Amino acid sequence: MKIIDARVVVSSPGRNYVTLIVETEDGVIGVGDATLNGRELAVASYLRDHICPLLIGRDSRRITDTWSYLYKGAYWRRGPVTMTAIAAVDVALWDISGKVAGRPVYQLLGGAAREGVMVYSHASGGTLAELSEDFQSHLDQGYLAIRAQAAIPGLEKTYGIAPADGKVYEPASGNMPQEDIWETSTYLDFAPKMMAHLREEFGYKVHLLHDVHHRLSPIEAGRLGASLEPSRMFWMEDATPSEDQSAFRLIRQHTTTPLAVGEVFNSIWDCQQLITERLIDYIRTSVSHAGGITHLQKIFALADLYGVRSGSHGAGDLSPVALAAALHVDLTIPNFGIQEYMGHRDQAAEVFGTAYTYRDGYMHPGDLPGLGVTFDENAAARYPYDPKYLPVNRRLDGSIHDW
Repeated sequence: MKIIDARVVVSSPGRNYVTLIVETEDGVIGVGDATLNGRELAVASYLRDHICPLLIGRDSRRITDTWSYLYKGAYWRRGPVTMTAIAAVDVALWDISGKVAGRPVYQLLGGAAREGVMVYSHASGGTLAELSEDFQSHLDQGYLAIRAQAAIPGLEKTYGIAPADGKVYEPASGNMPQEDIWETSTYLDFAPKMMAHLREEFGYKVHLLHDVHHRLSPIEAGRLGASLEPSRMFWMEDATPSEDQSAFRLIRQHTTTPLAVGEVFNSIWDCQQLITERLIDYIRTSVSHAGGITHLQKIFALADLYGVRSGSHGAGDLSPVALAAALHVDLTIPNFGIQEYMGHRDQAAEVFGTAYTYRDGYMHPGDLPGLGVTFDENAAARYPYDPKYLPVNRRLDGSIHDW
């Protein structure tokens, strides 16, 4: 099963995606997602110039060896560009292995541990009334867990607010980063009121989630978590910048609100302390940014030893290939918690064919061999790369703040 071709396609069917295509001598094709929002071309170049040539002639069945070859064989390890590139290769090889075996990937990972994967979606609004309307629409679609974000009064822009036209939320835009204004005290005052409003209107049967998006100091995060306790949150996500894992100890000391973090992590070393010291409740590493299926399994296995559950990142900035791969892993691990599911814009369906399904709050990856995802290169060619950047935050005094 020698690899004879490996190529990279950068396209923008609704948003930018980087797709790796790996082909074997027997004509079996595997696909991997290498999308890194706002830095797509860096990963595409790394794959095209430094990794694809190394794959030619390798045995596609030697997944672990290939992973180690690309990780340990490169002196400059880790980081989002390297690990996203390795992830794309890893996922593509798992896809090939499933197709050769005639089985869905989840069966190669040990088989299903559950009948479906509980997912959460995003509700948002420019006002609390608009948030309630969107929240109800998600309940009507059967969601059992919903993330809630609303515009903060007094601030012109707020993270997480989907456009009024109903399109999937996408923060990246323009040839230069958009600059937003942030004011912490206003947010700390508003967020608990927002969650209390939703609990009063919709009760406690639905799981309620909220994303802080790395914007608070540890003590501010502890204060917010304490103020959210009456709303009985499923989790408070990315409460503080996560480079300093020990910072979560301070948050833990001040609140019982469950903590989730990890979408920006690239390896098990980024979350080892968080997991082994039980400083978080959910680890949000993604299959595309944390080294693929092979490495994600290691992270979740470590988390299982310490009672930490999975909650993988699954925003629209990851392609349907990544979502499918995540669902295959989710279905098999004993400590699954929840899976983010934002969906994709309509154009993506012209490029990516998918076997996964959604029903009544749960998803399933499907039973087609491999990942169950197809990629139409001709359709992708109709959507050329469109440069976009994620925003930048500034405080009221003009200084830079975490976005």
